[in-house]
Amino acid sequence: MKKIINTPKAPAPIGPYNQAILSGNTLYTSGQIALHPETMELVIDDIKTETKQVMENMKAVLEAADMTFDDVIKSSIFISDMNNFSQINEVYGKYFDEATAPARETVEVANLPKFVNVEISMIAVK
Repeated sequence: MKKIINTPKAPAPIGPYNQAILSGNTLYTSGQIALHPETMELVIDDIKTETKQVMENMKAVLEAADMTFDDVIKSSIFISDMNNFSQINEVYGKYFDEATAPARETVEVANLPKFVNVEISMIAVK
């Protein structure tokens, strides 16, 4: 059974998708970018601030599904410039215990929605 997960504490979708889908005990999130959920304005002052907004958006989606970062088993990080990797990783790492962190890939891409610098999606299991 498929359950739609949407919360006003994360940005509303900007296309024909939902913030996340819960199927059984597995949550599949859509990619989050640094849109502020209340204003829908981009938070892109610097790469660390941008990454923190992305992670806070993801936290809100996880919480809407009664999950936390401890439940995440896989993350996908898409970045526009691999030179930002260490700063993104520094912020991302604050949300996980390194010993139990999820599997992950980080991929540099040509462009992202709204031409942001980072987009992150996750899979979590309760």
